[in-house]
Formats: sequence, structure tokens, C-alpha cells
Amino acid sequence: MILISRVDRLKILTVFNRRIGLFFLFVLALYFDGNGFASIYPHAQTITNIFMLIAFLLLYKRSVKRTRQLMIYAVIIGFAGEYLFSIVLDMYTYRLSNLPLYIPFGHAAVYARTYTFSKASIIKKHKKIIVKLLTIIISLFALFYLIVFNDIFGFIMTIIIFLILINRPKDQLFFLTMYVVVAVLEIGGTAYEVWSWPDSAFGVFPILKSHNPPSGISLFYFLLDVGCFVFYILLNNKTWKRLKNIRRLQQAKLL
Repeated sequence: MILISRVDRLKILTVFNRRIGLFFLFVLALYFDGNGFASIYPHAQTITNIFMLIAFLLLYKRSVKRTRQLMIYAVIIGFAGEYLFSIVLDMYTYRLSNLPLYIPFGHAAVYARTYTFSKASIIKKHKKIIVKLLTIIISLFALFYLIVFNDIFGFIMTIIIFLILINRPKDQLFFLTMYVVVAVLEIGGTAYEVWSWPDSAFGVFPILKSHNPPSGISLFYFLLDVGCFVFYILLNNKTWKRLKNIRRLQQAKLL
């Protein structure tokens, strides 16, 4: 950030607050589905469901056509993925041992806000510096979890994320930002006891000790991204081919 001018730093901060920072307020909303509030109001999860649905609709209304499509795909994939991981595989457990309605919609909101943040012109202008900064923050975070909480599972997933991104430079900003957002939400959700993770990977690999939550859990958002990408290509084949031709022409001009 030292190499970024004061004016651009303010612009980056403004974009962050508008597209991601405000989204962190949802962490506070998770309190209403936690054990603390549930002891006062038994139907606590309903409040969080309503809050998330309203937030999703507002975000959907303000988004461009492509982002709207990705949000719908993310909700569909989110439902399927959450049911598989939490209900079938018991990879983690929600407070009521169910699949809260707001979770898949929350996945779509996280995906959309992170996507629009990474596509902002001021962010792309300083992409290399921001990626380096995020890499340092994530590395220290995962290392801290490994040393203090013996989070082997989370540390391994973080390494896998870095290895994947080595050959995907165009996706680095998006996924590293996603890592940070997911980490904040996971810390908030587990702190309120909205959901919990077992003390080892998937609860079946005792050698892979895990914290609650594991640090690198955003690895599974790669599956969400891949699913949304596949859906977009299948349902927008003509648009995708046109985009590929434009990119091919642009590369030819550079050569």
C-alpha cells in the first residue's frame, strides 16, 4: 500500500466499504441465529432468514445482468453443496442440525460482492500490490491458526489454495479476497455457535487436526466458482464464444 498514492488508497477503501465492508455487517446478523439469542427467542433463525432474503433482493436489484445470473447460479449450487457437505457428509453442523435458508443466499451475496470488488477499475489498477498484501495477511493468519490452534487441516487447505492460484493469476485477486471474507464470516458464525466444525478434517481424519473454524475453508468456494462458471457457459454459449473471440483478437494485436 506504500506504493499507492493517498488518493488511490481512499478510492480503494471506498470501493471496499461499498462492496465488501458493509457486507461484514452480516456477521452481526448471525448473532440472531446463535445460541445466545435463541435462548431468549426460540424462533431466532427466522429473523436471520428474513434479513438475508431482504439483503439478497436489494443486492440483486442493484446488480448488472451478468452478476444477477451468477447470483442465481450461486444460490442453486449453494443449496446443493450445503446439503451435501453439512447434511449428507456431516462435514460441519448447524445449530438446529438443518440447512438454514439464509446460508445459500448468503453464499450468493458473498460471491457477488467479491466479484464486483475484484472487477472495480481502481482495484484492477493496483492488483499486484493488493494481491501481495492479501497473500501476506492470509499466510500470517493460516500460520497463526496452525501454531496456536494446531489447525493442520486449515493450513493444508490454505497451501492448496496458493498452489492452485499459481497457475491462475487472473483469479488471484478474487479468491484471495474471498478467503478473507469467508474467514471473517466463519469466525463470526462459530463464535455465535451458529455452526461448528469437528476437531479433525470431516470428523474422520484424526491426523488432520482442525480448528473451529479451519482457516482455509474458502477452498470450497472454488467449487462454487467453477459451478457458476459452467452454468454461465452452458446458458450463455453465444455470449461466451463472442467474448473468447474478442480476447483472441486482443491477444493477436498485442503480438
